[in-house]
Amino acid sequence: MPAMRAGGVAVCLGTLLVRVKPEVRPGEGIRRRDLDVATAEMACALARGQLEYYRLLEERGEIRIVLRRDQLKIDDKLGVVVSMEGADPIIAAPDVQRWFDDGLRVVGLAHYGQGRYAMGTGNNGPLTAAGFELLREMERAGMILDLTHCAEPGWFEAMEKFRGRVLASHNNCRALAAGDRQFSDEQIRTLIERDAVIGVALDSWMLCRSGWVRGQTPREAVSLADVADHVDHIGQIAGNTRHVGIGSDLDGGFGTEQTPVEIDTIADLQKLAPILKARGYDDEDVAAVFHGNWLRFFSEALPA
Repeated sequence: MPAMRAGGVAVCLGTLLVRVKPEVRPGEGIRRRDLDVATAEMACALARGQLEYYRLLEERGEIRIVLRRDQLKIDDKLGVVVSMEGADPIIAAPDVQRWFDDGLRVVGLAHYGQGRYAMGTGNNGPLTAAGFELLREMERAGMILDLTHCAEPGWFEAMEKFRGRVLASHNNCRALAAGDRQFSDEQIRTLIERDAVIGVALDSWMLCRSGWVRGQTPREAVSLADVADHVDHIGQIAGNTRHVGIGSDLDGGFGTEQTPVEIDTIADLQKLAPILKARGYDDEDVAAVFHGNWLRFFSEALPA
């Protein structure tokens, strides 16, 4: 948190992440003991424990959980909008309202592999029947839908079915870095049509044009210039800088070995600004990418 303050971060998404994976399915790699559990009830309990951790930080005066648009402000506390990355901890659709009442504001349908409501990164397929029901309850409650990680068939189903506000918290462009983890230009255009914001991710495997191999690709292969390329690409499709922001995805799971070469702490996000300015972005455009677009989005999408 001190590094975030040094980097000028006033508000961020705070993630709840637990997956229901009773077994390892083909193409899903390993079952992670820090993320994966056998049942929805276990996932719910662990995610509620993560939420309680944010509440404890708030009680200690270290963060401010942002529930309403008027709480989007700069002060001595880090603002946290609580987000669920993969909806597995929501036991059933009627539970959405309780989660919302308890402070959850953003939900993504899946993470990696097969989720209870949708297929995630590395798998391909539509939403489940429970996924459609979940979307109905999310829309009714006023929950924001995060399209990050959702497999493409279910992604388009969700965009057609869900009429609430949508975003992509940490996603890049498939035209620049191949793979189903990134968005196609069609997906980017669809998000722009819904007035969404796409947060560019700083995970090197999502930036490397030649393909990232964990433990083999040298760190120097990816720089903040690659991040700027994804900002540019989204801006070129939109015709403006209104729909792109910083998503980072630097909240854990790896260290500097998998970040652009200039990033040693989260404070180094500020090094992206002069790169954008050197490409012709004016101060207003840089401010939009760094904070303005997210501030506008959440000022509209959060409850009054």
